[in-house]
Amino acid sequence: MIKIEKFEIGGSNPVVLIAGPCVVEGREITLRTAEQIQKIARKLRVPFIFKSSYKKANRTSGKSFATLGIDEALKILSEVKNIFGIPILTDINNESDAGIVEEVADVLQVPAFLCRQTDILQAAGRTGKVVNIKKGQFMAPEDMKHQAKKVEKTGNKKVMLTERGATFGYHNLVVDMRSLAIMRDLGYPVILDATHSVQLPGGWKQETAGQPQFIFPIARAGIAVGLDGLFIETHPDPKRALSDSGSQLKLDLLDDLLQQIVPLDKIVKEKFDL
Repeated sequence: MIKIEKFEIGGSNPVVLIAGPCVVEGREITLRTAEQIQKIARKLRVPFIFKSSYKKANRTSGKSFATLGIDEALKILSEVKNIFGIPILTDINNESDAGIVEEVADVLQVPAFLCRQTDILQAAGRTGKVVNIKKGQFMAPEDMKHQAKKVEKTGNKKVMLTERGATFGYHNLVVDMRSLAIMRDLGYPVILDATHSVQLPGGWKQETAGQPQFIFPIARAGIAVGLDGLFIETHPDPKRALSDSGSQLKLDLLDDLLQQIVPLDKIVKEKFDL
């Protein structure tokens, strides 16, 4: 199990919500979204970590929005943390960013396409912060133990693994529910990213498409298998989002989603002793 702030992730603890807009788009929308998610999470007594990337280094097109600027984006994330008291998760894209981001983030996330990069994993590990490794679309779940061990080699045992779908032909992903059980059996808390899992990578001419109508069933299915956390990118108006507009959950729907998964999570963990 891993402790973040006042709650623990893993074992029989309640599912943790990791949620927020894909990328930091601006101060007002980031603070407003964080506040709304926090209200929903508190109402349902769901532990909450705010997620937003300070920079999206992996984009379909070179013309796509990447960042407001690292300093500005991290300043906004710091405000979210200080104003609302919410733990922060954000990506790192190279070794040097780890030392900068650790000043703000409680959880450093290694993106899926970088999950085998030893130097990045170990730089994240050396910060002493929780490290969330997203399983690459090309990775077998059992092989993620090697990536976790790279972090642990730094003396940092605070590792989580996240499923975000596996490549299934061109422009498509599929979630193999077996991977959740396999990675959990490795001994790490497991998160399901139910929004990136509905992506159709490169499915639009210059950006990634998605099928957000499947977020709810994928989330419910993952909870039924047994999860430690649910990762949901959410935006007040996904169609206008500057990143992943095709796969983010409309913020108005988040309450309904949690209403469905919270009781299911409780039943699964109590009945099957997960």
